[in-house]
Amino acid sequence: MSDLSASEIYQSILTTIDAVEPRIAEATRAELADQRSSLKLIASENYASLAVLLTMGTWFSDKYAEGTVGHRFYAGCQNVDTVESVAAEHARELFGAEYAYVQPHSGIDANLTAFWAILANKVETPALAEFGAKNVNELIETDWETLRHRFGDQRLLGMSLDAGGHLTHGFRPNISGKMFHQNSYGTDPETQLLDYDALAAQAREFKPLIIVAGYSAYPRRVNFAKVREIADEVGATLMVDMAHFAGLVAGKVFTGDEDPVPHADVVTTTTHKSLRGPRGGLVLATKEFASDVDRGCPMVLGGPLAHVMAAKAVALAEARQQSFRDYAQRVADNAKSLAEGFLSRGADLITGGTDNHLVLLDVSKYGITGRQAESALLDAGVVTNRNSVPQDPNGAWYTSGVRLGTPALTSRGFGAAEFDRVAELIVEVLRNTQPTATSQGTPSKAKYTLTAGVAERAKSASSELLAAHPLYPGLEL
Repeated sequence: MSDLSASEIYQSILTTIDAVEPRIAEATRAELADQRSSLKLIASENYASLAVLLTMGTWFSDKYAEGTVGHRFYAGCQNVDTVESVAAEHARELFGAEYAYVQPHSGIDANLTAFWAILANKVETPALAEFGAKNVNELIETDWETLRHRFGDQRLLGMSLDAGGHLTHGFRPNISGKMFHQNSYGTDPETQLLDYDALAAQAREFKPLIIVAGYSAYPRRVNFAKVREIADEVGATLMVDMAHFAGLVAGKVFTGDEDPVPHADVVTTTTHKSLRGPRGGLVLATKEFASDVDRGCPMVLGGPLAHVMAAKAVALAEARQQSFRDYAQRVADNAKSLAEGFLSRGADLITGGTDNHLVLLDVSKYGITGRQAESALLDAGVVTNRNSVPQDPNGAWYTSGVRLGTPALTSRGFGAAEFDRVAELIVEVLRNTQPTATSQGTPSKAKYTLTAGVAERAKSASSELLAAHPLYPGLEL
């Protein structure tokens, strides 16, 4: 696609939107301007290609297609069948999976599909009559404690939120923590690294139906072969959520024991983040679980989004190219450069560094919370997100950490020198951020002051970095 044709296409799109609801057109223009002018370091965000973005804006959005390929509950779905088949084919080939299900709308939908598929495959559910229920809806209209009991008190063991796990890995307020009797494994208090011996001991005692591996804020690789050994020892199903690092798996940065697909029964992921596709989910599974996963709709999903499945197919096709492998390696290399940039300036990193796509910065030494750090950095044009650290004294809302990832800026062409400069800018902002006092005279966990001129200097420096690596170059709106 030439730069000129891209500009013409998007100008036409926005002109069409303008005629109906100009505020949406203006917000769309503003969003591109904001993304172009800020250092995007949110580890779960990226920049999809124009081809992926354009694929979502088609008449496939108009189709209902509940069911599976060749077995729909609506007529006229032959083209949706093609789209879903192509996307699944690319997913299988890209990840070396036996089966791929491309319908989930998001990562949590993918995880819910996986959980229910494993329950359906592994648990003999008593008849509804034994529950005194007339139908499934009546069954689930009860308290979760009773429902868990009726499903046999199944157990789930996942990484804790403060250790780097995700809320869908058994966090009690999330549905995953309500479906199962859950327990969480953490990291070694001293090294902050995953302790496989401790995990094995916990699994032997807890005897879970499912062990969930994977993370959203753990800055190290995982040996999935070891986790598989633990799962086999206790008779558990191994499920891996690779939403954050799927791009590193697709790009062959993670191979062997660090590639979850050969070792897990079921693997879930999003298709954005490091995979650089549209927002959506994906489930990979062995043949044993294929038919159960295939019932994601109507089990937990509604009609699949055909236009997003089409965009997934395009993104997965892109990920099968050598250029994507080169990109994935740069993501990991740049994360190391960012970590080294922080460490050389005296910053504290959880686990002392990284060997994946993210770093987790402990901001406690600056006398501020993660929330204050996140806000002060945003003032300086640096977009991050606050995040818990292991045994976080500030909890999950204020936090003591900030999570930073390299996928998005790597997509813009940033390299080692630029990421070192980014670390320098961030440390300068944090050193100049102070909590303000509450009415009781204690330090606030949310409000802060930033030394005059610091934000402006950081924005000026980041503008120079961004100007050298434009986002969607040649696209003019």
